[in-house]
Order: sequence, then structure tokens, then C-alpha cells
Amino acid sequence: MNKEPFVVIITAIVLALAVSFKNTDILYAATLSFLIIITANILAKKIVAYKFETDIKTKFWTLYQYGFRKDMHFNKPIPMIWLPLLLTLFSKGFFLWLGVLEFDVKAKPERATRRHGLYRFSEVTEWHMAWIAIWGIITNLILAITAYIAGFELFAKLSIYFIAWSVIPFSRLDGSKIFYASRALWTVVFTIAMLFLALALTVI
Repeated sequence: MNKEPFVVIITAIVLALAVSFKNTDILYAATLSFLIIITANILAKKIVAYKFETDIKTKFWTLYQYGFRKDMHFNKPIPMIWLPLLLTLFSKGFFLWLGVLEFDVKAKPERATRRHGLYRFSEVTEWHMAWIAIWGIITNLILAITAYIAGFELFAKLSIYFIAWSVIPFSRLDGSKIFYASRALWTVVFTIAMLFLALALTVI
């Protein structure tokens, strides 16, 4: 059973509730915006994953490790979908946390038969995961720019917020996949994301 539609809907609702804490009038618009933002992000990743002959599965971000030692972990991973609401309540809407999704990558069976070019190794590398993550970010950035030009400022701002949280190199979030593949590449992506975040905070 494909649980991704359920993950997308729940995530959109949770994030919309978090960002509309101080302005409930935008709740429905924020929910619709996040549905589009998250869906576009996932679809872009799936297209790139398909090019690499892999499958991706998007799920709620889970916290497993709580320390640096290998033995410092929970018995079962803890879904962190509740974190945006908790932080919003404690900060009274002044602090947002939008990083609640992660993805797993699995090579398709036919990938093992490839022995040339990008597919000279059958395993999925950190570079593959990084580029999958990056194209999700690029897609959201394009949507943000298009929405702003079209006059949908709320959508543009939420898309940029989502991007900003996506590039954080923490745990199994998208930013970590880029960071561990290439520090230089992550620095470029992070810088671009922060520039657009600054614009969103001051212009949009």
C-alpha cells in the first residue's frame, strides 16, 4: 500500500497549522500551498530517481540517533511530524520548523545489470541521493519564483521557507544528503536558499 499520499496530506496540514498560528485566516490557503509544494518536490525527486533507475519513498522524518556513539539510539525510530506544532506552541508562533520529511532510495533490479557511465556501480551512491534532493529544491525554487511573478505571494513565501528547511544538514533531512555528498555543492545550494529566504523575509 502506497502511504505517500497520506504522508503528503498530513504534512501539509501540520505545516499549515504551524505557519498560520498567528493568522488563522491563511490556514486553508497555506494547506493548499503546502499540498502543491510537497507534491511538486516529491514528483521532481521521483523523476530524477527514475533516471538513475532507482525508486524513492517519502516518509515522515524520524529520529533514531540521539548521540554520537552508535549505541546511543532509541529502540524504535520516533516520527517527528509533531515537532512543528510543538515548537510553534512553545514559541507562540515565532519559531517555525518545516523539516519533517525524508526519503529512502532503493535501486531497481535492472540497475544491477548496468556497468557503464552513471551506472557502473549497482549501489546507490551519496551523489545519487544528493542530486535527487537537489532537484526537489530546484523545483520548489522555480515554483516560488513563478508564484511571486503571478502574484501569489503567500505561496512563494511558503515555498521558500520549505526550501530553507530542506537544506539544513541535520539527521536524515535533504540537506544532509547533499552535505555528505559534497560540502562545496551544499554550500552553493545553502547560499542560494538563504539569499531567497532573505528576500522572502524583506520583500515578499
